[in-house]
Amino acid sequence: MFRLGYNTNGLAHHRPVDALRLCADLGYAALALTPDVGPLDPLDLNPRTVDDLVRWSDELGIELAVETGARFVLDAQRKHYPTLVEVDAEARARRVDFLVRSIDLAQSLGAGVVSLWAGAAPEGITAEDESAPPELREQVWERLCGGLRAVLEHAGQAGVQLAFEPEPGMFIERPAGYLELLERLGGDGDSLGLCLDVGHLVVTGDLPVGDMVRAVAPRLVHVHLDDVPAGVHEHRMFGTGDLDLDDTLSALIEVGYDGMAAVELSRDSHRGAAAAAEALDYLLQALVRVRPGCAEG
Repeated sequence: MFRLGYNTNGLAHHRPVDALRLCADLGYAALALTPDVGPLDPLDLNPRTVDDLVRWSDELGIELAVETGARFVLDAQRKHYPTLVEVDAEARARRVDFLVRSIDLAQSLGAGVVSLWAGAAPEGITAEDESAPPELREQVWERLCGGLRAVLEHAGQAGVQLAFEPEPGMFIERPAGYLELLERLGGDGDSLGLCLDVGHLVVTGDLPVGDMVRAVAPRLVHVHLDDVPAGVHEHRMFGTGDLDLDDTLSALIEVGYDGMAAVELSRDSHRGAAAAAEALDYLLQALVRVRPGCAEG
């Protein structure tokens, strides 16, 4: 059975240790940490914060993961800049350094998974954009694969699992793009798992979600849970979008997924504690519906 968690990008106004205690008190079994400016800044880590997280996660039995989606941690003016697909090599190197630091943080925390994504191509194209000149797409692919190879090598040395997340609006926005990425990486990509955000599938139209979960199950190492309106990349509380939550959870159970399934409600930090409680209640009710007894404990 997978373990329900909560992403701290939805608890942005909480100290990391307070977020961990809160989620444990609510009944979550896991916490997905998004290192960001503040007490868990990957560019200026406070060793005491890391030590406290290790101590409390061990004491409370909370599994940890590290997410790398902080918005302005590398650039105060440009969201998510720089990425692995920037034209400028020095800019790409800054993202690689950030990801290496995140892997090192995960190793220090005892977190088994680090998630990452491609980023939006400066040229404004996606991997499946057939209207873009083929040579232009190839250039973006080369930049992405080059950066990922360096990050994968470091993760392998650290014993940390990388999970690649397709993200709407980025160069790779659908599971099909992830599968092409694996082909292009060849043997270097054998260890690159998939982080599947089920709400993103509603945005991109990769439906039914349950069928997509079944299709990618062999590569699935991390899951994000959220609801979204069809075609709109806006994470919402369960029941307020178009996600078939019961079908999604049923599929995760059916394929035997046993990793973390973390709620991601980054727009709800202003009511973070209440949102975390509401989300867990919604999920537990759904789990009872799809498989009575499976949500106990």
